[in-house]
Amino acid sequence: MHILDSALQKTKDTLVIYWLLARIIVPITIATEALSRLGVIEAIAPAFAPVMALVGLPPELGLAWLSGMLVGIWGAVALVFVLVPMETLTVADVTVFSALLLFAHGLPVEQKIIEKAGPRMIVTTLLRVGGGVIYAFILHQVLAATGWLAQPVNPAWTPTSEMLAWSAFFWQLGVMMLWMLVILLVLSWGLDLLKVTGILALLMKALAPVLRLAGIKGEAGHLTAVGLFLGISYGGGLLIREARSGNVSARQVFLSCVFMGFAHSIIEDTLVVMAIGADISGVLLGRLLFAVIATAAIAVIIRAMSDEAFFRWAYLATKPAAKSI
Repeated sequence: MHILDSALQKTKDTLVIYWLLARIIVPITIATEALSRLGVIEAIAPAFAPVMALVGLPPELGLAWLSGMLVGIWGAVALVFVLVPMETLTVADVTVFSALLLFAHGLPVEQKIIEKAGPRMIVTTLLRVGGGVIYAFILHQVLAATGWLAQPVNPAWTPTSEMLAWSAFFWQLGVMMLWMLVILLVLSWGLDLLKVTGILALLMKALAPVLRLAGIKGEAGHLTAVGLFLGISYGGGLLIREARSGNVSARQVFLSCVFMGFAHSIIEDTLVVMAIGADISGVLLGRLLFAVIATAAIAVIIRAMSDEAFFRWAYLATKPAAKSI
């Protein structure tokens, strides 16, 4: 009976979090799609040409980057070979662009979820976008200096930019939300099952050294691992629950969200950009290394901050949670 009661309570808690996520994802996704169809995103894209120049990319890809930041990774990859002829791009170009995209995509939805967990949206958004630009700049400099990946790109898949009818768009959105509910429930029950069986402890034992280097420990490490493999919607959704329960300190929630911003959904997203020609060394290995180093540096900074400064500038909570990180 105790097990059944626990499962029912876990389900209720998950449904509450799902309803919160749905209220964020659905209206923002619809609004972003409408802006895209009205040409608003295309109109402001030229402002991003200087960033493209900084990382050695054609200015036309500014539209694809902006679309990715607002709409999501699929909205960006569909535009790459439409905006720039494939024969003019190298593997290095696609890898650098993909790195930019992997750091910051779907920001209106993902950053709102992160904000619900506690960290201030403006801070984590600037960290994601700024971190992506810094990493892409470093990657571009290394590839340009060494000539590595200078061969013409040869994608395994060339996406199309066909726009769906509104009816098809809403159908896809509905299917996505249904799957999100299923996955959240499975994750919620599965994490408890993995804890009871000891499997989670073994998995976290393997991941713990990497996460500790980034300043992430304890329960925050489990939730960061979910975000790392499945994405911010799931890792962030579970973090919202844990942050509200008080099981994870505010600083650990903040660091977990920062790390997930730099590196999340590393299986699906990495495979998508590799399919259009990106090299795994830049979009996975290098990105993970950067995420660990950058998050560790940020951990040092917030460790030195007073509670007053931390909750004023970085976190939405009005009362300090556990101080230690």
